[in-house]
Amino acid sequence: MHEGVNKSDRIYSVNGNSIPNLNENIAKDQKRMSCSFSGLIYRCRNSRKLVLLVVFIALFFDNMLLTTVVPIVPEYLFALDHPNETVEIQTLLRMRNITFISDEEYNNRFTTLPDLSGFEKQIEKEKNMQKLEEEEKANVIAENWKKVQMNKLNTKVGLMFASKPIVQLMVNPFIGPLTNKIGYSIPMFAGFIIMFLSTITFAFSQSYALLFIARAVQGIGSACSSVAGLGMLADCYPDDEERGTAMGIALGGLAMGVLVGPPFGGVIYEFFGKEAPFLILASLGIIDGILQLLILQPSVKKEQMEGAPLRQLISDPYILIAAGAISFGNMGIAMMEPSLPIWMINTMHSENWQLGAAFLPASISYLIGTNLFGRIANRFGRWLCAMIGLIVISIALVLVPLATSIYGLIIPNGALGLAIGMVDATMMPQMGYLVDIRHSSVYGSVYAIADVAFCLGFAIGIINFFLF
Repeated sequence: MHEGVNKSDRIYSVNGNSIPNLNENIAKDQKRMSCSFSGLIYRCRNSRKLVLLVVFIALFFDNMLLTTVVPIVPEYLFALDHPNETVEIQTLLRMRNITFISDEEYNNRFTTLPDLSGFEKQIEKEKNMQKLEEEEKANVIAENWKKVQMNKLNTKVGLMFASKPIVQLMVNPFIGPLTNKIGYSIPMFAGFIIMFLSTITFAFSQSYALLFIARAVQGIGSACSSVAGLGMLADCYPDDEERGTAMGIALGGLAMGVLVGPPFGGVIYEFFGKEAPFLILASLGIIDGILQLLILQPSVKKEQMEGAPLRQLISDPYILIAAGAISFGNMGIAMMEPSLPIWMINTMHSENWQLGAAFLPASISYLIGTNLFGRIANRFGRWLCAMIGLIVISIALVLVPLATSIYGLIIPNGALGLAIGMVDATMMPQMGYLVDIRHSSVYGSVYAIADVAFCLGFAIGIINFFLF
């Protein structure tokens, strides 16, 4: 007899001995495995940490796309407007009666033949010095010409960068009430699809108009992802302290996107061309979409509680103050995004990779600020942390124009990023807390207001850049 095998699991041989029914046992084992796998998927779909991971990746994807274009767009638009840059410069030099000297002639200009006398060598040296002076004049003229052409792009670049927050600003008021009716998962997934299409459009656009459309369309996707993602976190973390920590981590995804985007865009664009960075981003977007399908299972899920009307939330003075802090906190970095690369090209003669690297201190310190103050603000007070952050932002913005090299930007940009992280990490969970204690605990509309404030800060900052 075989111990541990039930009678129902046995079959009998011809001689009457009982043996286990192997087929039935295999079927039962498969059923148990299926149940355990289903249980694993069920636990994943009910895990708050995995929801936090999905929101983190969505914000990372959005903001990496947002900042990857920063070092690419000015140089790419210049290349589109001046495909024959060298020919244009040579023509300009000839018009100014300065002969363009080739690199080969420049390298050989101080070569002297051994059979020349001392007097002849002196004459040759004076000729070469004259050529060198002409070369320096030619370089100055060429640099000034490119500086003028880059400055002409200011309005184009500013309008293109402003299109995203302006469109996002217009869409946000509709996304908040929509999440109250159909839940957070469908708008979240719609945001992924829209941003994926925007990324592909960026990759293959070869005109300013298409780049502008791609940037504007990203604003729709960002509105869906930001409002739904933050609302979902507020719903999953009802405890105020846990919510602050979770939102600090989620905003770390935003910080990571801002951190990686500019250097990633600058380096990949310089060595592999415009398409490469956006195709890599599109691959990341696909991973985000798969995770959303597995964990969130997009479907209609109406809120059981009736949320406060948008008009009522906007009229709440505490919500308005919190939203104002978010707007003013992000206005400075919004102005720097389009202006800093062009300013660095004109004053520091920076290369493409340096245009992106200049944002690294701000991004790293923002990442630190969001994770640090998401936790400690509960002890010292969110309003106090936000006020200190706004003061530090003002000081840092005054110091940025004083920099004479990329190294001079490290301290002011680092302070700027840390301070913005203080404001965002404290005011975002504060918005949810204000709704809990003053209204009903439905979060779509209040985070639509928070995202409107964020976009308003970016829109005003960028518009101020190219107007003034």
